[in-house]
This record gives sequence, structure tokens and C-alpha cells, in this order.
Amino acid sequence: MHSLHKITSYGQQIYACITYDPSIVTRWINDVERAYLPWLNRLVVGLDIEWRPNLEPGVIHPVATLQLCVGHSRLIFQILHAEYIPGSLHAFLTNPNCTFVDFGIEDDATKLSDDYGLAVLRMVDLRMLAVGSGTQTSSLASSTLWLPCNCASATVASSFKSSTLSTFLGHSIHFSQIPTTHSSLDAFVTFKLGMALQASLVGRACVGGCVRPNCVMVPDPVGPILLRQFHS
Repeated sequence: MHSLHKITSYGQQIYACITYDPSIVTRWINDVERAYLPWLNRLVVGLDIEWRPNLEPGVIHPVATLQLCVGHSRLIFQILHAEYIPGSLHAFLTNPNCTFVDFGIEDDATKLSDDYGLAVLRMVDLRMLAVGSGTQTSSLASSTLWLPCNCASATVASSFKSSTLSTFLGHSIHFSQIPTTHSSLDAFVTFKLGMALQASLVGRACVGGCVRPNCVMVPDPVGPILLRQFHS
């Protein structure tokens, strides 16, 4: 079972797929790898997790949703309610050619490992990357005009972790109950920031965009592919 949402935010269209079906996760990963085959050796993936707050002493809630974003395509995997973790997800997270980015991603990776035995092989903390490149938040926002948000939105995205879906994560719910717009914007923002910082450090075009003035924008075909295939 899955639900598809087409979201417009800051003039950008985001295609979000919400599911607890492992086979849909595999189809999403396969579509991404097919669509971005020429760039798989430098693929940037936004990653985020959500879980219920640990409010009771001695009670630690596991990760409830794993969210991945490539280009304008977003997967929200309700991992807590999945029958099993597909091997395709293990392989994707440990692909040495994929770089997973988020604010404080090492904590995310540790919790995924503790709760589900999932390993994230190659990851970059956007906070450290920005500091290491000497990029200031204000200059980042002004130099990457294609970013779909301002600095305040990026801050919201990074602080939104672990709270957005806290009301819903302990239950198997109807997809329409999930606050899809803000949830989808979260990893989308980290994906965009990851591309911007990688491009400024490495000086090469990245999937979905580039900060160099003579760079050609790479097409983003995954969203339409997902909508067409999942409705078939």
C-alpha cells in the first residue's frame, strides 16, 4: 500500500511517496538508480528520520519513518509498520557511490543501526561541511538562487526532526493524516543544501543543479516516472 502526493513549495514540485510496503521501497530505489544512472558515482541523497519522543523513563521508541530525497522525488518509508526491511534498502544505504546528507546525520545513522541494523556507509553532516567550506548561511542562500527556501526554512527543516510526525508515529494510520507538505520539505531542503555545498567544494555539476553560472541544469525525471508506474 502506498500514497502519492504532488506538492508545490517555493515554486518547486516535490513528488512524495508514502508507504510501509517493502516492495514499493524497492521500486522507488530502482527508479532512482535507473533515472540517475549517468550520475550514480556522485549521487547526493537527502536523509531524515522521525520517531516518537521518548517521554517515559526507560522507554526508547524506534525509528518510525525513514525519508529519502533525490532530486524532486521523496520516499517516506513507514519502517515501523513494514513487515521486513528490503535488501534493496540495505544495498542503497551502503552504496559507496551515494552520499547521504542531513543535519546531524551521524546520530540518524546510529539510531537506524541500533533499531534496524541498517548501516549508512557514506554520509556528510551539512553543519560540518558548511563550516569546512567557509560558507556562511547568508552567502549560501544568496549564491544558490535555485534553492527552494530561505535560511529560516532551512532552520525549520533541520529542527523539525523527531517532532513532525510524533502524534502519528505510534499508529498504523491513513496516509491522508500525515502532514505531507512539511515532512516532504524537510529532506528536500537537506538534499538541495547538500548539492550546493558539494558543488562549491568539489567544483563539479551535481544531479539536480549546480552553483556555477555556466552549469546546465540536469533534468529530474524521477517524479513523473514514479507517478506513472505507481498508478499502473
